[in-house]
Amino acid sequence: MTSSPETSRGKANVPNGQLKLTTNDESSTPLILPRHSGHLDRSVSPRSDKYSIASSYYEVPEELIGVENLDNITLSWYGINVWLPPPPAKLCGLIKPPPEQRVRKQIVNNVNGIVRPGELLAIMGASGAGKTTLLNVLNGRNRGALKIEGSICINNRKVGKAITSISAYVQQVDLFIGTLTVREHLIFQSQLRMDKHMSSADRMRRVEEVIGELGLIKCQNTMIGIPGRIKGISGGEMKRLAFASEVLTNPPLMFCDEPTSGLDAFMAQNVITVLREMAAKGKTVVVTIHQPSSEVFAMFDRLLLMSEGRVAYLGRANAAKDFFAQLGSPCPPNFNPADHYIHRLAIVPGKEAECRERAKKVCDTFASSKKAMNIEDVTRQMADESSRLPTSGASSKRSAYKASWFSQFRSVLWRASLGLIREPLIIRVRLFQTVFIALLLGLIYLQQEMTDEGAMNINGVIFLFLTNMTFGNLFAVVNVFTQELPIFLREHSNGMYRVDVYYICKVLVDVPTFIVLPFIFTTICYWMIGLHPDPIAFLTACGIVILITNAAVSFGYFLSCLAGTESLALALAPTCIIPLMLFGGFFLNSGTVPSYFIWLAYISWFKYGNEALAINQWSRVENITCTSTAASRCASNGHAILRMSSFKEENFALDIWMLFVLIAAFRFLGFVALAIRARRN
Repeated sequence: MTSSPETSRGKANVPNGQLKLTTNDESSTPLILPRHSGHLDRSVSPRSDKYSIASSYYEVPEELIGVENLDNITLSWYGINVWLPPPPAKLCGLIKPPPEQRVRKQIVNNVNGIVRPGELLAIMGASGAGKTTLLNVLNGRNRGALKIEGSICINNRKVGKAITSISAYVQQVDLFIGTLTVREHLIFQSQLRMDKHMSSADRMRRVEEVIGELGLIKCQNTMIGIPGRIKGISGGEMKRLAFASEVLTNPPLMFCDEPTSGLDAFMAQNVITVLREMAAKGKTVVVTIHQPSSEVFAMFDRLLLMSEGRVAYLGRANAAKDFFAQLGSPCPPNFNPADHYIHRLAIVPGKEAECRERAKKVCDTFASSKKAMNIEDVTRQMADESSRLPTSGASSKRSAYKASWFSQFRSVLWRASLGLIREPLIIRVRLFQTVFIALLLGLIYLQQEMTDEGAMNINGVIFLFLTNMTFGNLFAVVNVFTQELPIFLREHSNGMYRVDVYYICKVLVDVPTFIVLPFIFTTICYWMIGLHPDPIAFLTACGIVILITNAAVSFGYFLSCLAGTESLALALAPTCIIPLMLFGGFFLNSGTVPSYFIWLAYISWFKYGNEALAINQWSRVENITCTSTAASRCASNGHAILRMSSFKEENFALDIWMLFVLIAAFRFLGFVALAIRARRN
């Protein structure tokens, strides 16, 4: 029989410097929390024989230095109120939200509670009851722009964001890099989330332990999978993998948001069994759940029912039926208790007034009960006690990241490389596309002669080099960051790696591809078309095309980071590319660009690439045969062709340098956009 801290009205008295809370509804044994220590005396707990948390693999945050017995956490919260601020006005304040939306909306209303080591607390309620919001407030994550007031304490010590360092949070949506195997994913997590002082052998040992504990041995070498592309593990295995990722550091406190969402009854029961076993080892486990089966409901130690942001019940799960029976709503025989409680608290469309009145009656009844008053007294005492505790004198310069910069770089680069290698089809398609387009252009412009007509064709094919390298490669990378953005934001917010590490690794892993493919394309086209037959000119052309490709790719990275979603990035790309392409010197003579648009020409890789390739081709050509009847319009040599296009041979070095500048500038802007997005998140 589990003991409960919130029962009789007996106000939390403090004899001999201790906070004592009687528990006569569940056990005659009192729960004692020693003053100034945060230590939970396990000798008086009826569950003490089950506490078996091994040594932890996390670093104690600065806020909690000095708090004893962090392996057994008592989590309490007092006076939690959460408001959603009104939406801001748009277009510099010209467009304001409707009057009914200009007031802030209260999502959580004066919620108090407590959960102890070895307990599994389920937060239940209908949709919109405030379950997930309360969970996010308690674990210090995903708060966004919410306005929050109240106190959250760990072992009698008020805590802020430090709770994220000693807790795990399994979110409702499972986000993984699908090209990794289960084992590789856990190895990556262990390298970046565990204490930096741990050896590689200890990390691998912990990975093996977690794989065995969570039943992932059979699928440990199976790729996680990508829907529609790579067949991977099942939904239940994926949920267990989410647990495995979080318990690698053996945190004493665990939060789960809808862990059974999307699972069948059997897999849902397996998942809750895993959580129940974790609680039995002494962890403090808090979950939100919508409508569990009766078998799953029977596994919960404690139950927190919410309605319209208020507490409708908090206590032993199997005692809730007595509370609702006193209200005149007994649970029918052979009926799922969870369904009964939710139906009593849900707001049914079309019957809002009646349902709200019924839910308000339940919440008011519980708020006036001795149990609720006792909870309020105890949690207030804990919050007041925390405010009088001395602060630790630890340094505030501790890094938020568990691993060093080099360790982060090595691990993220390893994962990004595996992601590229594990999808060879994409590389094959890009290679086929490059060879096919090169052969097609080579056959269309096969062996051009040095005549005025041939010169016109060569100028056209030079510009096709630019357009093909731009569109083919820019659209290939425009989804590089948008696809993994939710994963990146979650892992970065968990302190796994820095923004610059992630960005540099994602860019570096693509570098070989965008060097080899342009080189193959140019090699095929150059000799088939019959461009200037000089080895130096050929190698120079290859280098210029590689620079053009990387300038376009850099712009694609920038759009990907700026847009945030693939659909928006794909919509922005043509809108931005077409104006830059117009100032490339093919559709519009470079010398006739309007002065008010000259700035667009300066940021166009089409301009610099076209001029550099044209100079490389024509500066060495001394004779061009004129086949036109209007001989006066013919260019006698390559220098004349450059003059006709307003290209200056002395700009060759400047063009090359400007391509380098554009590559660096666009990639830097992409990093800034990603860093701003991560900071806002």
